[in-house]
Amino acid sequence: MQEVKIPKRGMTNTPILVAKWIVKEGEYVKSGSEIVSIEAEKIHYTISAEISGYVHIVVNEGQEVPIGTVIGFIIETQEEYKKISNKVAKEDISFISSSKKDTEEMEITQKRDLTTHEFSSELTGRVRITPAARMMAKKYGIDLESVKGTGSDGIITKEDIEKILQDKDKPKYIQDLYDGRRVKEEIPLSKMRKQIAEHMVRSLSVSAQLTLMGEMDMMEMKKIRELLLIQEKNLGVRITYTDLFIYLVAKQLVKHPLINSSLINDKIIIWDNVNIGVATALENGLIVPVIKDADKKTLKSISIELKDLTKKAREEKLQLEEVTGGTFTITNLGSFSGAGYRFETPIINQPESAILGTGGISDRVVVREGRIVIRPILTYYFTYDHRVIDGLTAAKFIEDLQKAFEQPNLFIKVDNLEEIIPQNYLHNHRFNR
Repeated sequence: MQEVKIPKRGMTNTPILVAKWIVKEGEYVKSGSEIVSIEAEKIHYTISAEISGYVHIVVNEGQEVPIGTVIGFIIETQEEYKKISNKVAKEDISFISSSKKDTEEMEITQKRDLTTHEFSSELTGRVRITPAARMMAKKYGIDLESVKGTGSDGIITKEDIEKILQDKDKPKYIQDLYDGRRVKEEIPLSKMRKQIAEHMVRSLSVSAQLTLMGEMDMMEMKKIRELLLIQEKNLGVRITYTDLFIYLVAKQLVKHPLINSSLINDKIIIWDNVNIGVATALENGLIVPVIKDADKKTLKSISIELKDLTKKAREEKLQLEEVTGGTFTITNLGSFSGAGYRFETPIINQPESAILGTGGISDRVVVREGRIVIRPILTYYFTYDHRVIDGLTAAKFIEDLQKAFEQPNLFIKVDNLEEIIPQNYLHNHRFNR
């Protein structure tokens, strides 16, 4: 028999979410099969069966448990499975007082012996309800005193609550929880969304954040990218604006080391590595994979690595080391519809000291050398920690960054550039090798 335990991955010691059981209770699985998905620090892992046998689930989906917790078993024979599954509680049962004066939820006292897999509990004087049913009842404001359970020994089950919600007379069960306001829907915070919320609030509470905003002329940047797109086949990769931004920002972080720092234990730590995190949108939130040592990498290698990390992020295959260790973050909304001429105040990804946000590139009317012209304009918003970075330091960084974005030919190096971009363009724009 195998105990299915929550493993320790990386440095985290926070509770782990049992995200999804890939197999069903009592299902036969073969050794090596994935059986359950767990989530920690926005990263999903799967646990595989070490032996073949029948699955018995102890901890249900949606519950958070400490590292090392036994969340299930794989039992080799069907006879042993039946014997153990009858002894081991399938659900942690909660109890709600049947008295109107006492509505406090009380959890059942369970004494678990992992050797014999037996439980004991006290059940007197309480209305019993399963966790899934309790969560659903709370979501829809159902008065449990009116509900008769149909489960074993009168336990209120999820099916009982679902039946009430389908009942044409369901209003008699519904409590007025929101001062007369009708609730259309309640969406519980996912593990990822909860972590995002906590990180953002913490970031604002521990640092003095100030945002600079402005515009950059992308005429030359657009020309270079168009040339790189024409030569995509020769390059072997499609270069994006985000790739170009990472490359150029990394060079400026070397020149302005205070921007690439953290305030830790009353000390400003200037990092030797330039590790740029790239905010990546997911269906249920966002995650920040990190390009390590970006200042030492070519534009092509940055592009390849970022595409690989983005693919992993959307397939939930990122490893912990791929989302940690960042020293600066970029969030580029330019690829999203409607993300053109806009300004925002991005929140710093702690413990970093700054973050750069960019909008889309849109044509704007501007004045150049006394003439009114139309130019492709990029909006930017640079948030920095005023505890570490003064206004003058931030302004100098942005000044140099703007020069790099508006004259990228002075900074960009591409492998075999002469073979990829026409010689006359190289001569006229003086590309550095």
